[in-house]
Amino acid sequence: MHEHELWFTALLNQTLAGPANAVLNAAGIPAHDPSKPWANYMSMQILVAAIIVLVFALLKMRLSSDKPGKFQQTFEMMYEFVAGMSHDIVGHGANKHVALFGTLFVFTLFSNLLGVIPSFESPTMYYYVPAGCAVLVFLYYNFHGFKENGVGYLKHFAGPVPLMAPFMFFIEIISHCIRPVSLTIRLYANMLAGEMVTVAFLAMVPLGVPVIFMGLHTFVSFVQAFIFTVLTMVYVAGAVEHEH
Repeated sequence: MHEHELWFTALLNQTLAGPANAVLNAAGIPAHDPSKPWANYMSMQILVAAIIVLVFALLKMRLSSDKPGKFQQTFEMMYEFVAGMSHDIVGHGANKHVALFGTLFVFTLFSNLLGVIPSFESPTMYYYVPAGCAVLVFLYYNFHGFKENGVGYLKHFAGPVPLMAPFMFFIEIISHCIRPVSLTIRLYANMLAGEMVTVAFLAMVPLGVPVIFMGLHTFVSFVQAFIFTVLTMVYVAGAVEHEH
């Protein structure tokens, strides 16, 4: 996909090219063009992170136990929704995972919705971003699987029938390795498609009609954030459950 430089990306390239090149070089990934080390997906992630910090800073200033405003109530409902879903899916011990689930939901949702704003793009429409989140999920649930069950976690891959254990183990390993790929493709493809449809109709019919597709894009943004978070909960639940 051809990437045009967004104004925010251009601003970062003009002001922070040096630090970006230093970080990329330290990671062994030098920029193709040292004068433009910032890509759109990188700058949009920075913007999303800044927006999240600002939103929660404002939320902290307005917290009230006596007269909670609509702003506070919105995020309380969001927290209760994520916490409730995690308890329903993960069950006992879900509290320690709510922070990850909530962070993934908020980051994914804000990233998806950023594309609705003119002159910005959803960082999740670039496969690097969903892939990073998917790898994090993969490492997280396997880590907690071993933490909760020790070496016995490997029994999750063997299946209930001893004679089929070697075959099932091989199948399950492949299945688990495919999970980050499926998480990545599902989020990336939906957000890219939504962005392309919205941009196409904006080019053809600048007024009226694109609003419908922007509304659809907003709906898809919520749905995809929900699906990504729920699948993460399902993977964590499967990893931390104890064999009986």
